[in-house]
Amino acid sequence: MTDNPFADVEFGLDTFGDATVDAAGTPLSHAQVLRNVVDEAVLADELGIDFIGIGEHHRKDFAVSAPEVVLAAIASRTSRIRLGSAVTVLSSDDPIRVYQRFSTLDAVSNGRAEVILGRGSFTESFPLFGFNLADYESLFEEKLDLLSEIITEKPVTWEGSFRPALKNQAIFPPIEHGTLKAWIGVGGSPQSVVRAAHYGLPLMLAIIGGSPLRFKPYVDLYHEALEKMGKPTLPVGEHSPGFIAATDEEARETVWPHYQRMHASIGRERGWPPLQRGQFDMECGPDGALFVGSPETVARKLAKTVAGLGLGRFDLKYSLGSLSHENLMECIRLYGTEVIPRTRELLAVEYAPALA
Repeated sequence: MTDNPFADVEFGLDTFGDATVDAAGTPLSHAQVLRNVVDEAVLADELGIDFIGIGEHHRKDFAVSAPEVVLAAIASRTSRIRLGSAVTVLSSDDPIRVYQRFSTLDAVSNGRAEVILGRGSFTESFPLFGFNLADYESLFEEKLDLLSEIITEKPVTWEGSFRPALKNQAIFPPIEHGTLKAWIGVGGSPQSVVRAAHYGLPLMLAIIGGSPLRFKPYVDLYHEALEKMGKPTLPVGEHSPGFIAATDEEARETVWPHYQRMHASIGRERGWPPLQRGQFDMECGPDGALFVGSPETVARKLAKTVAGLGLGRFDLKYSLGSLSHENLMECIRLYGTEVIPRTRELLAVEYAPALA
């Protein structure tokens, strides 16, 4: 038995397949971005990184609309890395088809599939697939309820408002061993945290601004809710953006123009004020949500966050706007070869003794 409570923490990567540029600044086709995402995941597998999550979007600035297809391509070229979504927009999907796609992925990857379920921070999928945004909350609640029944691997008898009832219905193909690992991704509302506990699913926190440690009350609420509901202890994960380069200055200067353009593009749709350089630098600092810097800077920030929130997994969202494939590959290399080993060392030496 280890004396290090952080020994089993997992470190992963997430990408939305952001529309990127080549080394000369020329935009790449979505097709090339998708091929690059597969190569990035292959590198992550070779480096021993635990997980790769692929996001789902239906808009020009992200190339991935069918994460499971990309993940299947990754499965064919990798052997150990776990494969999942980041996130699957369950509200505008069919829970049966979600399960079938991921159970198929699990089969072709020899048991490496998992799914992170969410409502998504963008809403393009609702009109695209014929759903009413007025049903945003109720669609997710009902579909999560159905999927939670399906992943028990038992015949489903279920009734709701948005689809025909099911009676003793078997869903194929079944998971070969155990059950499909499913997380609930949340942005930080207490209701979402308690919902994850209610369904007995691990919690993935999307932390993209402010101090990650301000989410500690949500972590505590989740564990308290699990205990009150008589459910076992389950892991909490964090998804946060970041980028690693040789020095802090290089990392910030490389990311800034791409991150600024991405923020401005989305901000025009949402009424955000322009992002100032000072705000960006603050988020890159010790108490911000951007894990941007040298390997040592990112590792120290990561160790502090893992220990402070009691995380079971951390996923670095390494694609930040139009950053080139070459930048992303170097970031992944540094994450796998320097940041993760250094973070594990810091957790074992500086943080574990304080809990002994």
